[in-house]
Amino acid sequence: MKHTLFLPPLFFVLLFSNCVTTKVFNDLEARYAVVKRERNVFEKSRDSLHKIADQTRKDQSITLTQLARSRDSVTQNLAKIKTLQQEFDLLKQNSESIIQDRIEENNRLLREIAIKKTELDQRTDRVTQLEQSIEEQKKAVTALKEKLKTALLNFDGKGLTVEQRNGKVYVSMESKLLFQSGSWNVETQGKLALGELAHVLADNPDISVLIEGHTDNVPLTPVGAITSNWDLSTKRATAVVSILLENTKVLPQNITAAGRSEYLPIASNQDAEGRAANRRIEVILSPSLEEITALLQTKNE
Repeated sequence: MKHTLFLPPLFFVLLFSNCVTTKVFNDLEARYAVVKRERNVFEKSRDSLHKIADQTRKDQSITLTQLARSRDSVTQNLAKIKTLQQEFDLLKQNSESIIQDRIEENNRLLREIAIKKTELDQRTDRVTQLEQSIEEQKKAVTALKEKLKTALLNFDGKGLTVEQRNGKVYVSMESKLLFQSGSWNVETQGKLALGELAHVLADNPDISVLIEGHTDNVPLTPVGAITSNWDLSTKRATAVVSILLENTKVLPQNITAAGRSEYLPIASNQDAEGRAANRRIEVILSPSLEEITALLQTKNE
């Protein structure tokens, strides 16, 4: 943009050629040159300022664009942060709920474990008591066997044996010690042996007694009231019971009589020796199991 107060040099020459002196003209010429230079400087400054202004506007536009982008990014990030916060709060709430559920479940399990431990301790105590009772029963059975052996010592080697098996005492008496062939009447030696046995039973009222009659497999010729080996084995068992009960201290409720006939042999029936062994009376003595049974029932409750 040109300034109107700058006039061409020719105008000054025409205007002042006749009116001013050379010195004045030179001064004006010099001042004009200075003004011209200043104008050029101003024009350069103006152009420079225009360039700076243009660049500033460009920079401002870029900055505004970047600011807008940053603002959008901040808005988006704030939205994401809000979403994450909501998710975190929900997760925290769920986690706290899950943790509380886990704590309650753990407490429940701890209570159950405590109950189970108490039950286990009780069962352990009962098992210990049961083991002690069984051990005492074993000792009692062993003591009973020794008493019987001592009481029946005079009949050792006469078809009478005393054994301890399965927690019981077995007194086996061959028929030759007790009966004539085909008879159920107890002979004198047999009565003596059964008398000694009765003394032991009287001193041990807690003992259960099973009297079993056994025969060989030779078919029995029916004689009078005896029609089979079943009849003979049963009558012999009850005959032994009658002899034992002659001792009034023996408790009848502790005694059971059973006929086994030929069906529980202890030897082969192929020879005379085996058949003789099979013809026998077995007295099976069992200690009372009431205490053990009570412990077992308590254990299973």
